[in-house]
Amino acid sequence: MEVRRLYRSETDRMIAGLCGGLGEYFLIDPVIVRLIAVLLAFASGVGVIVYILLWIIVPTKSRIGATPQEVVKENVESIRERAEEFGHEVQTAFGQRQPTTGEQAQPAAPTAGTWLLGAIIILIGLIFLLQNFGLFWWWKWGNLWPIILVVIGIALLVRRR
Repeated sequence: MEVRRLYRSETDRMIAGLCGGLGEYFLIDPVIVRLIAVLLAFASGVGVIVYILLWIIVPTKSRIGATPQEVVKENVESIRERAEEFGHEVQTAFGQRQPTTGEQAQPAAPTAGTWLLGAIIILIGLIFLLQNFGLFWWWKWGNLWPIILVVIGIALLVRRR
């Protein structure tokens, strides 16, 4: 009898291949697994922690025979690379040009997108600070996150034009 193994998919992946691998393991559509992961991430935040832990621990299909130490080391390196890629994508989305090879990195002048993102972050911080003083006792804070996501999405779409 063949033992089924949990692994990260190398073909059906959006971030790390975890949802694709879980879908294969449980014989369900990976889209369902992705929806559950997103709901867990937004509902309580536990989804993000579980996703990162599984990303570190679960090997890809090609690395199933590797030692656990090798898998963890390789997966942590993969997370670092993905974080750097994401950072470059965010900088590009907000109009900060990346230096070419041999060129000195110059501090970028703040763009409208950078100002907007900074203003949103400051506003969120002020709202939470005022909440700590009991000034917004009537507001349900679960309603704030969808508004923040909509504003950021609109800012990114406007910036892309």
